[in-house]
Amino acid sequence: MTIIVTGGAGFIGSNFVFHMLSRYPDYRVVCLDKLTYAGNLSTLKGVMDNPNFRFVKADICDREAVFQLFEEEKPDIVVNFAAESHVDRSIEDPGIFLRTNILGTQTLMDACCRYGVTRYHQVSTDEVYGDLPLDRPDLFFTETTPIHTSSPYSASKASADLLVLAYHRTYGLPVSISRCSNNYGPYHFPEKLIPLMIANCLNDKPLPVYGDGLNVRDWLYVEDHCKAIDLIIHKGRVGEVYNIGGHNEMRNIDIVRLICKALNKPESLITYVADRKGHDMRYAIDPTKIHNELGWLPETMFKDGIVKTIQWYLDHREWWEEIISGEYRNYYEKMYTNR
Repeated sequence: MTIIVTGGAGFIGSNFVFHMLSRYPDYRVVCLDKLTYAGNLSTLKGVMDNPNFRFVKADICDREAVFQLFEEEKPDIVVNFAAESHVDRSIEDPGIFLRTNILGTQTLMDACCRYGVTRYHQVSTDEVYGDLPLDRPDLFFTETTPIHTSSPYSASKASADLLVLAYHRTYGLPVSISRCSNNYGPYHFPEKLIPLMIANCLNDKPLPVYGDGLNVRDWLYVEDHCKAIDLIIHKGRVGEVYNIGGHNEMRNIDIVRLICKALNKPESLITYVADRKGHDMRYAIDPTKIHNELGWLPETMFKDGIVKTIQWYLDHREWWEEIISGEYRNYYEKMYTNR
């Protein structure tokens, strides 16, 4: 079995690469990544010498490069993590989000149609559903919740989801889609909430919190997410959408306070900043469908996962300090100069 994992040098993609190589030692895993600001090849250095792993630097929008890779590898499964994913960046520059998240998805599926893959899986987000009110804790996103996007990022992901389903209906491409809640864990790029707060705490820097910090997110430990995708690509029904949620709802401000306490830092570091434009109030996923069909449930409670995550960042300071300094961008050149 050969699997192409796009965006495999990013946060969730790299964790998925590790999971698949560990879980299926006879599989060939090919990582295609453009190595944008959020792609870090040093994350993958532990598997670079694995004979069943291959890394290819390319853009999913580059049709020639994508088709050449499919010609060489003849993949059975393609899992697409490659995406521009930071909401703030999408507000500043929507164009790159539309290009990568929509046209890049089209390019991958065109290649899948030509080379007859047995499954194309699109990794999406719960943000395509918009948000839920804080005063209705009984409401959750299900797979039938109408799409109601709030940012150029979520709109680009929703567009890609619709395109994936259209390719299934029009061309018979065997597809599946997963929509996950906020992930956290090892190798999370330090511009996102949890790693940013950990890094700033450790450096005694201000902890910027949007608005009043009362926005609620459903947090999913990244290893649990990888296990869910593994189940979907092997046992999930073709043409279906599966929601993957952690059943771990937390307010942003409570997470920041928890990190301060864990690292023995004063809450006086917390600084409230102007709220993000179109900031969604609450995300919460109902994962009943994936549980009933595939037997998946999140295994990691937030209280346990956040402890493991903080410890990982304490144990791997070099990894995120290189990112903050910008040195990680030189790793690709160093890696391939010596190969």
